[in-house]
This record gives sequence, structure tokens and C-alpha cells, in this order.
Amino acid sequence: MPYVAHPREYYRFPWSLTDNGISWLEVTANCNLDCKGCYRDRHSTGHKSLREIADDLAVFARERKSDCMSIAGGDPLVHPDIVEIVRMVRNGGWKPILNTNGLALTPALLKALKTAGVFGFTFHIDTSQNRRDGPAAAREADHNDLRMRFAEMLAREGGIACSFNQTVTLETLEELPEVIRWAQKYPDLINTMVFILYREPGMLGAFDYYAGATRVDFGSIYEDGTGWGDCRTLRSQDVVDRLIEVDPTYRPSAYLNGTCDPESMKWLVGLRVATGERTFGWVTPTFMEWVQTLSHMFRGKWLSYAGPSTLSAGRIASFAFGAFDPGMRRIAWSWLKSAAASPSLLFRRAHLQAFMIIQPIDFLADGRMNMCDACPDMTVHDGRLYWSCRLEEVKKYGSFLTAVPKAPAARL
Repeated sequence: MPYVAHPREYYRFPWSLTDNGISWLEVTANCNLDCKGCYRDRHSTGHKSLREIADDLAVFARERKSDCMSIAGGDPLVHPDIVEIVRMVRNGGWKPILNTNGLALTPALLKALKTAGVFGFTFHIDTSQNRRDGPAAAREADHNDLRMRFAEMLAREGGIACSFNQTVTLETLEELPEVIRWAQKYPDLINTMVFILYREPGMLGAFDYYAGATRVDFGSIYEDGTGWGDCRTLRSQDVVDRLIEVDPTYRPSAYLNGTCDPESMKWLVGLRVATGERTFGWVTPTFMEWVQTLSHMFRGKWLSYAGPSTLSAGRIASFAFGAFDPGMRRIAWSWLKSAAASPSLLFRRAHLQAFMIIQPIDFLADGRMNMCDACPDMTVHDGRLYWSCRLEEVKKYGSFLTAVPKAPAARL
């Protein structure tokens, strides 16, 4: 019987608008890569000044407690003051996470960013991009060598969290198992894989859009990626099915829900304990709850990203939490049985490796927009917090748009 993911089986991250694991700092509109389906206005350009960035950080500090600060754009590495920006974020008490395509990253820049306090990188690499730093990729797995190049660069520098994300369409959905199998070989190098489901503007033609009482052209805001995506809306379950295909023992453990649809899982996280391709088990919702609770109790913040040294303690976590959590105890027993059969495991670390699914905005039949509740990617614009994925609406019209279903005759 196929495994069906359901939110009531998992731990709901206790994040909120004002107390969240992550915040999202946009430092530039400039980018050195053209990606299909990008939700940013490709015609806008310009770097924020350090003064503007300091003002944004002051808003975050005043209105939103966070563990990590995702530094994004555009591509943040093209900002001439990116090292100083990372230092500002670190000095403000956040873990700086750079969300980048990696094109501008060099060993020298990486060393400077580490000195400034960078905590981790999330590299966006997928076939939506016309990259210049590797051979053309017809399939997602064709980028695995490029992904490894970045993972090894971070490993050589040491102590920096490494994550990859890729946009998933109906076409590339079938290619995920190859990428998943590749990532599972390297839990010591790759801490997190993130699969972001694509929303194509062309699929939203069933609605009229309004800024206040004024009807607007939705297509004038976001470039239509028709031909790369597909008209069928992907759900988290679609990626769950691919993970199950690779590892039948896979189980997610924590999620964020949608603002309108209680069944939707907008952020869905599974965390395995593994040495290479050998998985000893997937952590339980109880484990995730304890980790979040203890983090908030002793650090005053919900935990989001963890560093490589923490994530290398999978065996310790299994035994420690196995004392009172049967699911974690099963992971510990699985490791013990494997170590009895293969004593070399006694000298290898068991790593925690995350696989995350992000299901962006859904349009319900009545026009309501099902957003990520307690969105970790809230950003600052003109001194106020907004969903970063819909920032272009605010920039152009001063508000988010509303959707109204078209009359049946108008859809013909």
C-alpha cells in the first residue's frame, strides 16, 4: 500500500511570524544567471547599500526573532560588500546562510566569508539554469559533479553547512531518484537537499487579479515559464513518492502547514541517520519536537540550520533520545546490528542528513492563496515584513494581489 504523508502524523514546527527559525535578507536585485521560472523581476537591478541593509536588519531585530538569516537576491555573491554583509549579520546574532547559484564563489572569497562568520551555503543548481561553470545538463543528475565541486570546496574550508536546492517540475520530477541516490552517498558532505515545487504563472489563467479594486495583468509581474513547467500542480506527496522509491523506510517528521488548506504541507522535512548510503533510520517527530524545545529553552531561538559538527552526531542522538523514544531506539539498534556485522562502523561517524520539500503558493478554487504559514522566508521592504516570494507584487502595486475566479464563459 503506498505511503501517504499526512500532517497530523508529524511535528508542526512551532515557528510564527515574530519567532521563527529563519528570516530572509535580500541584498541585491542583480544576478549573474538567468533561470527559467524565476519569480523576481529580471529587469530590476541594483545593490542595496550597507546603510539600507543595516536598516533591514534593524527591522528584523525589532520585529522577528530568528536563528538564521538567509542572505539572498538576485545573487548575493555579486554584491561588492558581501563579506561585510555577512559580518553584519553574524554580529547581529544570526547565522548567515548564503543562498546562491555559486557562480561567483572562489576559494579566496570563501575563506573571506568564513572569516566574516558565514555559517552555511544553499546552492541553487538545476536544469532551469543556463550555467557557465560546467557542461550542459540535460538531466538533473548531470549536475551532480558540479554539486560535488561546491560540497568539496566547503569541506576543504571546514565547518560550513552545505545545502542544495533545485526547482522541481513535472518533467524533472521523474529525475529526482538519481539525485537523491547521489546525495545519500555523501551525508558527511551534503547536509540538506531541498526540492522546491514549481508554480508556473501560465497555469493561473482561471483567475482575474486585482490590486485593491484595480484589475491588473498578472503576467506583467512574473515572467511566464510555459514550456519548462507544466499545468499540473505538484504537491509534496509527489516528491515523497520519489523518496520512498529510493528508500522505502523514508518518513518525514516535521512540517509547516498552509494558511488556508489544513491538509497542505508547505515545508516537509525528513532527517535520516546514515553513514554513506547505509540508512539506519529516519528520526521521529518526537525527536524533532525535543530538538526545537531544547533549542528555544536554552538558546531562546527555534533551531533551523545546524553545523556539520552537530550533524555528525547522529549516533549519539540516536542513543541519547532512544532512552525515551522508541523510534530513535530502533535507529540505535539498527546501528548496533550493523556494527556487529561490520565492526568498521565503530570508527565511522553516523551523520544526520535532511531532505526537505517546499510546496509554494497554492491557488484554491475560490481564489484564496494558500501561503506558507509562519513563513521562514519573510523579508523586509520599506520597513515592513512581506512574503519574499510575492515581493514583486508589493514593489509594483504597493500590496499583494487578490485572485477572483473567472466566470465560466470567460475561461473558454
